[in-house]
Amino acid sequence: MPDLVTVSRRGPVALLTLNDPAQRNVLSSRMVAQIDQALTELEGQPSVTAVVVTGAGPSFCAGAELSTLEQAADGDFTLVRRVYTGFTRFMSTPLLTIAAINGPAVGAGLNLALACDIRIAADSARFVPRFAELRIFPGGGHTWLLSRAIGQQAATMALLSGRTWDGRQATEAGLAAQCVPRERVVDAALALAGHVGELEAEYVRRLVSVLRSVPLLLDHNQALEIEAEHQHWSIQQPAFRRGLARLQQNLRARNEARA
Repeated sequence: MPDLVTVSRRGPVALLTLNDPAQRNVLSSRMVAQIDQALTELEGQPSVTAVVVTGAGPSFCAGAELSTLEQAADGDFTLVRRVYTGFTRFMSTPLLTIAAINGPAVGAGLNLALACDIRIAADSARFVPRFAELRIFPGGGHTWLLSRAIGQQAATMALLSGRTWDGRQATEAGLAAQCVPRERVVDAALALAGHVGELEAEYVRRLVSVLRSVPLLLDHNQALEIEAEHQHWSIQQPAFRRGLARLQQNLRARNEARA
């Protein structure tokens, strides 16, 4: 039986591929378990700074299996909650997460994309909530995820009207940071992650953690104190000394050129 999740390494960057193209990469129980296992293993590797997630075949992720939803309709909500782990796991990992959305991201699959720190959309991507179409209430924190990405007003209009976005529309709406041709979407995400990979892994993990938490803070003073703690740590690291020395050297060279 083939793995439903495959992982390859590009230096400090991992590429995690949802690998069930025949089923449009639905978040089955087995795939969810393999996502959790893959991220746990990557987190245990100190050199890893970022993970790019994409889908095999033409789809990014079609969300939950219809049989899971039917089982919930019959009174057993257990599998639906298990599906949540398929995307919330990307929110809890200390690694920077980048979604390379190669095709349709539907329902819980859209949640997976929204759970990532950065989204790169292919021109073939589709962002499809589908909740109103099925008359099922949004789940997995979708209202929060979507409102955080595009604002409450736009999220309200989208969820009530059944709005969908293609890659370019998603970029214009703020759902994605960039739209590229489908054949370039994974390479674009890996290139972005590669630039991040030049930074020290602990620095990246700390910065990602704070960036995720600040939208939940009540005021600037809370952010100031949290940042001060991490800034104090960073100033004591050898990497800061090296960066400071490079800056001083560049300034001396600039001053000498002006003289």
